[in-house]
Amino acid sequence: MSTSKPPDSSRPAAWHITPMNPAEAPWPLLLLADPSREKVKRYLPGSTCYAARQTAQFTPSGLGALIGVCVLQPPQPERDSWELMNMAVSPSWQRSGIGSALLHHAIGELRKRGIKQLDVGTGSFGDQLLFYQRLGFRVSSIERDFFLRNYTTPLWERGVQLKDMLRLTLAL
Repeated sequence: MSTSKPPDSSRPAAWHITPMNPAEAPWPLLLLADPSREKVKRYLPGSTCYAARQTAQFTPSGLGALIGVCVLQPPQPERDSWELMNMAVSPSWQRSGIGSALLHHAIGELRKRGIKQLDVGTGSFGDQLLFYQRLGFRVSSIERDFFLRNYTTPLWERGVQLKDMLRLTLAL
């Protein structure tokens, strides 16, 4: 279990990471990382999910309010490694270590299972790319025009349209 404090001391302090049933994954968070509901619906079943929960905020389940999510997909026929499909943190909690803690937790769980490699696809520039590189991921390939072919609505980041997807790999 990981805990940390967000930078703003006026917010409740503690959060923790728990496994989560993919069917309970929060759509508002999932769509922050992948704006295609149809694509998320395809990869969510059969995935392994982890949730970051704010422990100081009461919820009927007693688990705490969801503030982050991490979705991992086991190997598919076309690849031999696990893939990080979705990683999102509530905007008010971003840059407080939750995304890093979620990913470190997921990596630890994969290592316990004997998994040797984790892949992720992301835009060819921007904060997400830096996030994954800081955690040790290395560029392994480029899928040209991925975002143009796979999304009906253009995706933009900092005024630049996303076109190519970088595939990154982390040796576990």
